[in-house]
Amino acid sequence: MAESTILMVDDEAEIIQLMSIYFNNEGYKLLQASNGVEALEILNSQHIDLIVLDLMMPEMDGLQACMKIRETSPIPIIMLSAKDEYIHKITGLSIGADDYVTKPFNPLELIARIKSQLRRMNQFNAITARANEIHIENLVINFASHTVKVDQQEIKLPPRQFALLRLLVVNRGTVLSMDRIYEEVWNEPFMESKNSIMVHIRKLREKIEPNPREPRIIKTVWGVGYKIESDLKSKG
Repeated sequence: MAESTILMVDDEAEIIQLMSIYFNNEGYKLLQASNGVEALEILNSQHIDLIVLDLMMPEMDGLQACMKIRETSPIPIIMLSAKDEYIHKITGLSIGADDYVTKPFNPLELIARIKSQLRRMNQFNAITARANEIHIENLVINFASHTVKVDQQEIKLPPRQFALLRLLVVNRGTVLSMDRIYEEVWNEPFMESKNSIMVHIRKLREKIEPNPREPRIIKTVWGVGYKIESDLKSKG
């Protein structure tokens, strides 16, 4: 697994220096900021896997930063605060923090909480990836990553071929007419453009069919259009 990048936002440099030792031992990459403004700048320019966010900071505090982050990102956030009052915990969690650690804290406890949040996020990402994948015969299409694999080998599809395949896959079992295919893939009115569709279907078959001359996946319905059968299963 690639190393995780942790952004620690705290105006107490000693705490970040201490945690850097533990992060290094766990194989985490550490980025640091001293307030919410710096944190948002880093988040907008670099990939971050988790944020450790202090509550009390100058310029922009942790609550403000957390609310700004939650406007655009589901990234795990663990809040830190010297305040052990329930109202601060409730406020932090209600605006989007995933966990809360009170200062002074045991570094090993913070590491354990970071591991827990990263594990949850990885599981969520894996579930999301599976939900975006369609398996047909020896073909795997991932709508989220715009990737297509044939026999576990990734193949490159130009955007229009991918859009054409996606349209057929989403409408499995339904015959799609030439005019509907053209209007949805080319995004313009159908004007006797059968040749364009036929050329793209042929090129697509050459990439995904075991035998393009006897296609198993993309079927021609003569005089109407094309379809992918709904009962095709994944091999293996």
